[in-house]
Amino acid sequence: MKVDRPSPLRRIIADNVRRLRSERGLSQEELADRANLHRTNISKLERKMHAISIDNLHWIAAALGVPTEELIRDPGGPAR
Repeated sequence: MKVDRPSPLRRIIADNVRRLRSERGLSQEELADRANLHRTNISKLERKMHAISIDNLHWIAAALGVPTEELIRDPGGPAR
């Protein structure tokens, strides 16, 4: 039986996307347009309801102007 167990990484990505989007003054719609995704994908991602593909992670990072690894970096983790 498959159990929906979101990983801690889903929370980190969701929080980072929301923070970076807000810092840039972008709406979910604007970010979605820049990443060529649907707004509901961004909404579900930010609410931790959507497991994102690696490809879409790349396009969101590009739309935010950050390296992809910035989206998976835990701000509470060790500094690099």
